[in-house]
Amino acid sequence: MSDEMSVEARNKSGNYFKEGYNCAEAVFLTFRELLAPEIDPALVKLMTGFGGGVGQSGCMCGALSGAIVALNMIKGRTSNLESREEAYQYAKEFSERFVEKYSVTCCRALNPYPFETKEHLTNCLKITGNTSKMLMEFIEEKGLV
Repeated sequence: MSDEMSVEARNKSGNYFKEGYNCAEAVFLTFRELLAPEIDPALVKLMTGFGGGVGQSGCMCGALSGAIVALNMIKGRTSNLESREEAYQYAKEFSERFVEKYSVTCCRALNPYPFETKEHLTNCLKITGNTSKMLMEFIEEKGLV
């Protein structure tokens, strides 16, 4: 993977957002398109309720949620007999990087504008694109692809 792919991820995620996908959906769809096309596209349904910080409640950022789900598609478990530690570690580490960049994970703190206003959409577009870029960089750094 290259810097070019990270930038492509940022742009694709932004385009998905502009097309009407929410932040979580956009990050997940970008991950799927660039790194995991074998994933059923219908799984984007799992992401819908995470938009707006979980159903527009303003809690955990949907873009961050989308990134964590993408990481789980790589390192999550399918049986309770499998360890969850590796998935937890990657989720924690990526969340910490998100906080390094944005200081918080809470949607309402990241984006204090009323939902669906121009200001809100512009800010969310940037966060969504940057989160996809960060995800691709993280995946490459950790050797997950």
